[in-house]
Amino acid sequence: MGFSKLGLSHNILSALTAMGFKTPTPIQQQGIPLLLQGEDLVGQAQTGTGKTAAFGICILEKIAQTPAKKGKVRALILAPTRELAVQIAGEIGKIGQHSQARILAIYGGQDIERQTGPLNSGVDIVVGTPGRLLDHIERGTIKLDAVEVVVLDEADRMLDMGFIDDIEKILSKTPKNRQTLMFSATMPPAIMELSKRYMHAPQEVRVSEDSLSVKSIKQYYVETSKFDRLNMLLALLVQKKPALALIFARTKRGADRLNEILVDRGFRSKAFHGDLSQSQRDRSMEAFRKSHINILVATDLASRGLDVTGVTHVINYDTTDDPMTYVHRIGRTGRMGKDGEAISFVFFDQTSMISIIEKVTDSKIEQLKIEVKPELLPRRVNFTSHESEGSRGHSGSPRGRFGSREGGHGGFGSRDRGHGGGGRSEGGRGRSDSRDSRGGRGGYGSRDSAPHEAKEYASRGGHKFFGRRN
Repeated sequence: MGFSKLGLSHNILSALTAMGFKTPTPIQQQGIPLLLQGEDLVGQAQTGTGKTAAFGICILEKIAQTPAKKGKVRALILAPTRELAVQIAGEIGKIGQHSQARILAIYGGQDIERQTGPLNSGVDIVVGTPGRLLDHIERGTIKLDAVEVVVLDEADRMLDMGFIDDIEKILSKTPKNRQTLMFSATMPPAIMELSKRYMHAPQEVRVSEDSLSVKSIKQYYVETSKFDRLNMLLALLVQKKPALALIFARTKRGADRLNEILVDRGFRSKAFHGDLSQSQRDRSMEAFRKSHINILVATDLASRGLDVTGVTHVINYDTTDDPMTYVHRIGRTGRMGKDGEAISFVFFDQTSMISIIEKVTDSKIEQLKIEVKPELLPRRVNFTSHESEGSRGHSGSPRGRFGSREGGHGGFGSRDRGHGGGGRSEGGRGRSDSRDSRGGRGGYGSRDSAPHEAKEYASRGGHKFFGRRN
């Protein structure tokens, strides 16, 4: 079945053809006819199933077929993160490339005045995060009294992030006769309760249940210890030579430190987490999308909503004890019909998680053996003026900064005294008090992230950066 069978306009069909879309996905095939009829809809669909195009097409068709409302916002899309808001606006912009619809993404981290100008000039579609939308509502720089369609994307994640009150305040500013669409990867009771309060006899479309279809993803796990894991990762990257790899760390500080190690070993890598400024996050994602780097070390901020074409490997350096988080993480690869690999490092007492994950994903996770040959591991390429390969106990030492016999960081389990993240590091027991910055870089370990950001746990020192939470 092609898109032409869905009764779409010539402008939309031309744009879809130019974007390489040939046949609708299940969520598009089932959802678009209902949306074009003006039905409210609750859709259960994972990221990457084509839901953005589904509601984007219908919003654009509605705007094109009804009289213009000068200076009025006609469609509002709520997203949990800045990156997802920008991504949605970009995709709808491509679908509407032959239309006159004006689209604007508004989010925190960007100068609010840069958003006020376009809003004053008039936009048809606003894609925004709840916090920044409320800022504009309170300032009177955005009016929602003419909104015809409201979309709640990644609704379950927005509720997890504590946005429920913000969402209800925003919905109260829109007309009661609006069309409301809600898309969510899971359907907890809170989602269903929200739909009862704010939707009119919603239709349900479920194209992916709580377990993701991961048939195109080869899944592996690697048994390791906290002392061997770093060298195993380095050996894995050398052996696999990934075109684009997304590596997940549990904490923001852990992501920073692992990224530092990879860059120090000559890899093209950047970090991505909620403590970075918006411009830093944008630069990291842009570099990753354009393959200027091939490794992105991220927290779970990148596990949902972000769509980067061509990710070949997802590596769980810090495994998760939540099967659905695992599902969302590995869903960054194997997209658009392409193959992908997901590799998880697990400590010996965590292997029971594998059978649980296998049940959730309805797939087999094979054990992967990694042979670490010290002579093949990448050596340091970046040195400061006072460092040298032979300075024992410093970052150039064969048994110094990175805590392995090839040059490890004391904070990651080095058997020698080294730099323990600014604190002490003896015998593999580093200390770094991130809460008050005594003996460590507290800015990376702070529990106080920006408002409305995804929860990312701070770490509290030493080799436990990449270990399990105690």
